[in-house]
Amino acid sequence: MRVVSAQEMKAIEEIAMSELGYTESLIVENVGIRGADFLEEVLAGEMEWSEIILLVGRGNNGADALAIGRHLASRNHRVRAFLLFPDDEHTAELTAQIKLANGFGVKVTEIKNIDQLTSYFGQTASNFLVVDGVLGTGFRLPLSQYLFEVFNLVNEYSTITVSIDLPSGVEAEHGEISSTAIRADYTLAIGLPKTGHFIATGAQYSGEVVTLDAGLPRKITAGGNTFLLNPEEIISYYHGRDRFAHKNTFGHALIVGGSHGLCGALMMTGSAALKVGTGLVTAVTWSQSYSELVSRIPPEIMTGLIPVQREDVASILKNFDRYDTVVVGPGMGRSSDTRRVVLEVLNHYAGPVVVDADAIKVLSLKDDHEVFRRRKAPTILTPHMGEFAQFSGLSVEEVTSRPLQHLRELVDQTNSCIVMKGPATYLGFPNGEVHINYYPNDGMASGGSGDVLAGIIGGLLAQLPDERHTSQMFEDKSRYYNAICAAVAAHTMAGKIARDALGARAMTAMSIVDHLSHAFKEMDEERIAKL
Repeated sequence: MRVVSAQEMKAIEEIAMSELGYTESLIVENVGIRGADFLEEVLAGEMEWSEIILLVGRGNNGADALAIGRHLASRNHRVRAFLLFPDDEHTAELTAQIKLANGFGVKVTEIKNIDQLTSYFGQTASNFLVVDGVLGTGFRLPLSQYLFEVFNLVNEYSTITVSIDLPSGVEAEHGEISSTAIRADYTLAIGLPKTGHFIATGAQYSGEVVTLDAGLPRKITAGGNTFLLNPEEIISYYHGRDRFAHKNTFGHALIVGGSHGLCGALMMTGSAALKVGTGLVTAVTWSQSYSELVSRIPPEIMTGLIPVQREDVASILKNFDRYDTVVVGPGMGRSSDTRRVVLEVLNHYAGPVVVDADAIKVLSLKDDHEVFRRRKAPTILTPHMGEFAQFSGLSVEEVTSRPLQHLRELVDQTNSCIVMKGPATYLGFPNGEVHINYYPNDGMASGGSGDVLAGIIGGLLAQLPDERHTSQMFEDKSRYYNAICAAVAAHTMAGKIARDALGARAMTAMSIVDHLSHAFKEMDEERIAKL
């Protein structure tokens, strides 16, 4: 599903009106019907509401709220609208919707000061369902003192809050707030979700984002370069297996990492690669960590040593072609030897390389960007935001406030695929596309979750048909991007299943590995159902 900026959504609406004859009233009416349907189907049965409260701003976001309220009133719900601004500040569409709402029995009250709203909430003994139609995508920081008080009041008293398009007070592009914002339980994204729903504070205030059909045709909403990973898209990336194939058909992944006390990271990465169906997995570590590795590694995973002597390195490099992908970094340590080995892999291996954890920490954009740019095969970096900042020479604050901007810049500077991990994971590819995976799961905030993801990515890449000897002119890079998206989705799905089964506190990174079979079973069932 496409994700848009406020400017992109405005351009789409302008095309609909100028070329297709749409009017603002038609879009508002569609939002009103769809929004009322959502409130009835999802929320009406949850508890008893004495009244459904509409908070109405001065613009068309308020018009949307009134249209929803009018349709609810026509279905015998009690609806009250509070106008937060005087009528001389209203748009023409809002003025028209106020008149219509009055005709359908919506109680419309103009708020002169904050005390009126405080009195209503304080004196009404009820559960409050609040529809937030105060500010839309045109909002710019900072927030006025008046709205600051209104929003804090709503956040204190509302039982369920549904925001239209964006929680009021959240900036549409970067998800920023100034002092406070409406904290929504649900956000009804009109037409298409906005980038601000999934970035910075906006992700924390948006609640569950539901896309509301505004009746705009697909031919003007399609396109773009930013997308939300959703089940339909994931299934298109996922492919079944040939029952008559053998282990060599499904690739050979080499996992390079581990060090004293940190072989668990290497083990988790190797186990994840194995569990996603990789035919062969080999894990190699330093000689001083080898005994620790073999005492813990699953028997299905082959083991070996990271070469240190120059003659050993030369021998290993000659045999690189036996592997279909290399994952380097999990638990590897941050020594000069680590840096040397990582650079040897990047400079000499002709297949996909997943650069994870300590391998990222021993490199930097400033010193090593040419190494990445020279590679012909895909390079995949998997940093969390702190590692991303360190590698890029930025502060963590800069990265968290503008993740998509810095993601795109780093993709361009390195010609690499970047998987920036967090509650929302951002995937950037050299073809200009960005995919957002937004499924926050506190159970996955556990040591080793990133190592597991690196193994899943490496394992799925290893299973792609070998095209290393194909001319670069004809190589299909999109298949790598699709495999990375599928890997992130499988990681997310397994994490969700593990959380449901074990609870957030009890699950560990290996719980994700243990539940990968359930995730792939679900994907297989979805894929077969669509055949």
